[in-house]
Amino acid sequence: MKRRKNFETHHSSVEEEEEDDDDDDDDDEKFTSKNPDLQRSLPKIFIFCLIARIINSLLVQTYFNPDEHWQALEIAHRISFGYGHLTWEWEKGIRSYLHPLIFAALYKIRSPRLLQSIFASFCDLYVYKFSRVLFGGSVAEWALFAQLSNWFLFYCMPHTFSNSLETVLTIVSLYYWPCLRGTATALPSGSRKYALAIAAIACAVRPTSAVTWIYVGCLELYTTRSKLKFLLLEVVPIGGIVLGLTFLLDYQFYGSWVIVPLNFLKFNFFSSGGDYYGTHAWHWYFTQGFTVMLFTYIPFTIAGIVESKERKLPGLVLWVLGIYSLLGHKEFRFVLPVLPVALMFSGYSLAKLGRAEISKGDSNSHIRRAPKLELAVCYGDGASTSGTVASRPIGAEDNEETRAHDPSGMSMVLSLRMVLLLPANLRSLQRGTEDVMNYLAEEAMKNNVEGILFLTPCHATPYYSTLHRNLPMRFLDCTPSDEKGILDESEQFLGDPAGFATKLAQTWNRPSHIVVFDAEEKPLKEFLVSHNFKEIRRFFHSHFKVDRELQASVVLYGFHGY
Repeated sequence: MKRRKNFETHHSSVEEEEEDDDDDDDDDEKFTSKNPDLQRSLPKIFIFCLIARIINSLLVQTYFNPDEHWQALEIAHRISFGYGHLTWEWEKGIRSYLHPLIFAALYKIRSPRLLQSIFASFCDLYVYKFSRVLFGGSVAEWALFAQLSNWFLFYCMPHTFSNSLETVLTIVSLYYWPCLRGTATALPSGSRKYALAIAAIACAVRPTSAVTWIYVGCLELYTTRSKLKFLLLEVVPIGGIVLGLTFLLDYQFYGSWVIVPLNFLKFNFFSSGGDYYGTHAWHWYFTQGFTVMLFTYIPFTIAGIVESKERKLPGLVLWVLGIYSLLGHKEFRFVLPVLPVALMFSGYSLAKLGRAEISKGDSNSHIRRAPKLELAVCYGDGASTSGTVASRPIGAEDNEETRAHDPSGMSMVLSLRMVLLLPANLRSLQRGTEDVMNYLAEEAMKNNVEGILFLTPCHATPYYSTLHRNLPMRFLDCTPSDEKGILDESEQFLGDPAGFATKLAQTWNRPSHIVVFDAEEKPLKEFLVSHNFKEIRRFFHSHFKVDRELQASVVLYGFHGY
């Protein structure tokens, strides 16, 4: 009201702006209050997200990065069944058993991907809830849409990386931090304690998550009135309890006291041990990594940040990207936890675009097509639909009339999105290594496998976590050497495949099967023939070069006697 009195000459424009603000505020208030209708809608949203993620996990049957198997499922398999390979990271104590132990509980029924789908669904739900608290209902719907249709989240979240669980915990914790909300937004009782506990678990799962919580913690310390209470009565006891329980868990499995966060930070930050696996330019996350992850959502994210005038969360994204840019070794998944945060601003931009389209129409504009918004959806996601949630202004509530003209809504868009993503995820992104192990698992059940040798770069395939048989297997080791210039087995093999294989055969217990990539098959052909190995089956792997010479297929050879 004061704005109207102070600016009489701009009455109409200010009134429209004020009405928009009122809609957002009312929507936030309804969301944070105990509104029965809204509370009943959250389980429906979660079920929708869960179904979408289960379908997502069924579609994505590819091999992305060794850590999914070798740092999670392989360890979980060892815990559950008593056998599984421990890589050098576990010998040096830079990994906590907390993450694989979560999957070990369900490994008896062999459903780790199902558990990961549940985790991912909670991430989606809290993106919706957090966006609604900050920006209103329509933005929340579009933020959820961006979350479910982003190509990298679609590809990465079904994989059982510690980064995937870290992302879930990060979004859930951010929702409960008072410093990230507006002053008028109500908070559940004990909200900050929940936030601290979840943040501590995230650090236990992946110690580098502390990068995120240093930023948020400093922001909370700056804004809170009771600073000593926050530090001494909340941060110290909650963090101490969670990390203390993690230390006890690791002691149980390691058999000695191992401070995993310290070992992890010493190897990755202080000694640059990760550089052994490759380095990138300092600007890689800004010019390639994170931009590729956002992909077509880049313009909407930037527009949303500018239009929303929210600065704390964009600051968090920049902080995380900046700190990780200081490290030589960089990977897409390292900055995965802030990707949903960036997509929330894409939701803001898309929702505002829809509102701008509607404001040009008459009183029945909510049933109009919104061509600019449909074009934006088509550009951002490769799928568009008319009369969907795009037709609602920011802060508008559901009613019978809008639902009547929104029969398919987001479900149609996401269904189209999944169909369009299917070829890329099933056929182009390194599937062969998964397929060959699934085939060998089936053959092992028939007692047709006695031993397997992997003449491939190290950790190129799953291991016991997929084979599910305690058979002798051998892969090429790539443990980092303390001395520079010493080549590991994997590098020696890639430098001279035939020579390495010939030397290895002098001391081996001959396997029944050998797995190779087609890129190394030609130089190994004479060796394989001379040792009576014949091709059994060839598995498609990729159309494109990923990080080495093109590995178009995985070839399985079997011993056929003398």
